[in-house]
Amino acid sequence: MSISQPTAATETSIPESISGPPEAPSTPEATGLSFDQLTQLVLKVLYFSEATGTEIADRLHISYAVFDGFVQHARAERLVEVRGASGTGSAAYQYALTDLGRDRARQYLDICQYVGPAPVPLAQYVAAIRALGGARPVVDRERLEAGCSHLVISPRMLDQIGPAINSGRSLFLYGPPGNGKTVIAEAIGRVLGGDLWIPHAIDVDGQIITMFDPVNHVRRSTSDEGSDLITTRPHDRRWVRVRRPVVVVGGELTLDMLDLTFNPIAKFYEAPIQLKANGGVFVLDDFGRQRVPPRDLLNRWIVPLESRVDYLTLHTGRKFEVPFEVFIVFATNLQPETLADEAFLRRIPYKVLARNPTFDEFTRIFALNCERHQMRFDPVIVEYLDRQYYKPRGIEMRACHPRDLIEQIVDLCGYRGQEPAIDRDVLDTVCMSYFLEQTDTAPAAASAVGPARRQMVHA
Repeated sequence: MSISQPTAATETSIPESISGPPEAPSTPEATGLSFDQLTQLVLKVLYFSEATGTEIADRLHISYAVFDGFVQHARAERLVEVRGASGTGSAAYQYALTDLGRDRARQYLDICQYVGPAPVPLAQYVAAIRALGGARPVVDRERLEAGCSHLVISPRMLDQIGPAINSGRSLFLYGPPGNGKTVIAEAIGRVLGGDLWIPHAIDVDGQIITMFDPVNHVRRSTSDEGSDLITTRPHDRRWVRVRRPVVVVGGELTLDMLDLTFNPIAKFYEAPIQLKANGGVFVLDDFGRQRVPPRDLLNRWIVPLESRVDYLTLHTGRKFEVPFEVFIVFATNLQPETLADEAFLRRIPYKVLARNPTFDEFTRIFALNCERHQMRFDPVIVEYLDRQYYKPRGIEMRACHPRDLIEQIVDLCGYRGQEPAIDRDVLDTVCMSYFLEQTDTAPAAASAVGPARRQMVHA
């Protein structure tokens, strides 16, 4: 097996698979929120500034017609007053809070300071995710090769990964460092492809949980060229269209990150990392090197892997169930037997070894990385490396070596003020920096030094 990160693969090479947009609610009942919840949201928006009905609608991502009755009720209760108008109709009125309204809004803010797109009820979110799980695309060999076209992967490994993706369950990638376990895991998200819709926030018994996260979600326009979402039917703007998420966590992962995060000042929650990955791929990188024992992390995953549901708990003690439609990839360079017992490994049906590249695969990776940096490639380069460094020093070829060596060549040529090019002098210079030098006290078989890490090339 061998991998490489030479050039970016275009997203259009992956068949589009998009769940339809939720239909915009046309009545208050269709939002799934109560009279009191909608009133609270309106008053909290007006607490910070005056706004027209249209501006309130834009802030809440709900049509003004849906909550116009609530605004008029608030006017009757002397919580809201009209300060002017920028057009005809109540949507164009300039609304402001009265003193009584400000007192009421402060009470609401003391309970929860969330002000933003109206939340989606838990039941609506659960229904959408379950429908998404049932519509998971089937991956065939052609689709898998297209999604991994920017990598060099052996046919045997492709035939192992493909069925694992179709299972929708989990995958254990293990093997020596530097052979691309992480980039393969990230490529799985590309293979699945398509976009999906997630809510900005969800409501659970009046408690708000924010879902959309710009760090882990790539927002997509609803009018992207080539999209099948072109429709005259208005969609529910409480939901945001995102690229199928691929969430990667490494040594920083703690058990707390897998539970709801409650902000005691703002008094609302942030969704845990695996909930943000729902419908996509969750990559547990460097498994076994987290700050918590592997057994504790594995015990946390046993129920979701077995039953496809997860259980979260509010600070009030209320426990609720959410679908667990996540493809989990455990990636490690440690021995699997030292990380998990037989009972847990049984729950991970697919276990794939990321082997060292063959000589031919290593050559292809080197050539593709040279192409990426617009450098001339000569197969003699690899033969020289093998004869001069790998065999004499007993160094195993890793898939990350070509990328690392070529990047150091670019750095060296920049330092020398010359165009990046490979010759024997340049290659020997970077190898002196990349591979450990043999010393009197060092063993004859020196190991390679360098970041055996991923370098994901974005389209």
